[in-house]
Amino acid sequence: MIYRNRKKLTILGLILTAVFLFYIFEVYVPNLGSATKLEQYVIQSGKGTKGVADDLKKQGIIKSSFFFRFYALVSYKYSKLQAGKYDLSSDMSISEIVNKMALGDISTYKITLLEGWTIKDMSDYLEKNNFYSSKDFIDSTKKDWIQEFIFLKDKPKKLDLEGYIFPDTYQVHPDDNIDVLTEKALSNFDKKLTPELKQEITKQKKTIFQIVTMASIIEKEASNTEDRKMISGILWKRLKVGFPLQVDASVNFITGKSDSKVAIKDTKIDSPYNTYKYAGLPLGPISNPGIDSILAAIYPTDNPYWYYLAADGTGQTIFSETVEEHQAAIDKYFK
Repeated sequence: MIYRNRKKLTILGLILTAVFLFYIFEVYVPNLGSATKLEQYVIQSGKGTKGVADDLKKQGIIKSSFFFRFYALVSYKYSKLQAGKYDLSSDMSISEIVNKMALGDISTYKITLLEGWTIKDMSDYLEKNNFYSSKDFIDSTKKDWIQEFIFLKDKPKKLDLEGYIFPDTYQVHPDDNIDVLTEKALSNFDKKLTPELKQEITKQKKTIFQIVTMASIIEKEASNTEDRKMISGILWKRLKVGFPLQVDASVNFITGKSDSKVAIKDTKIDSPYNTYKYAGLPLGPISNPGIDSILAAIYPTDNPYWYYLAADGTGQTIFSETVEEHQAAIDKYFK
């Protein structure tokens, strides 16, 4: 009798062990027998866990709708799956998928806006990558955001947000409208331009708009910190004495080109952005600068130079004290 009971217990133990291992395999091991499938799955508001499980089984993302529901039940997540769009793959286990959906870890757009891009560059990028339409982004940057962001108070109302869309990587949900991205970029700008920096700008008797406009020029004219600060010193010095800035990047902003040395005919274009034709800062920013260029605009390096030249193709900036030295540099690198 004792032998028979032990035998029954042993068999029962083996069965329970087998069931447990099968459960572990079904719930925690991904669908290894199939090629990896990348899928986006949307849980509509009000959809139940059974419906989700059945859908995922049909799409080949999970092996068993039963174990999906069972794991959701025993992990106390059965009624906690959140609506939204999810990035899933067949190499995810049932437990990973259930936990992801219970946390509401929905798909997001990862949008990277580069330093020096114009609003037009950004809008083209957003449309090319199927994030948002170019028109929607441009329209968003033309809205009046001053109620939400007081640092825009000295920006002329007729201008868009050129200069203020802070370059960075942003994550937005696919269902977010374009204003969410614009607001994130403006909030980031406000965070980067700290109270201390704003106080320094006021101390220098400048406006944020002037600093942003200068920074947008510096961003296009140099690629390293030291050169940016040197160029900042030159340009502020020119402004002080009424000497035209003569910045090629401002002409490229008008023409839409990216010439390292602009054509003489283009320097004669009648535009308030043409710093060859008109003294002073251009009408507004010509790009969206990063923090390094903003800091360079606030903290320029004093220097004896009045001219500078980006040596074509070398990344080197040539600084000159006289127009004769500057012309010699032009002859050397561009002729």
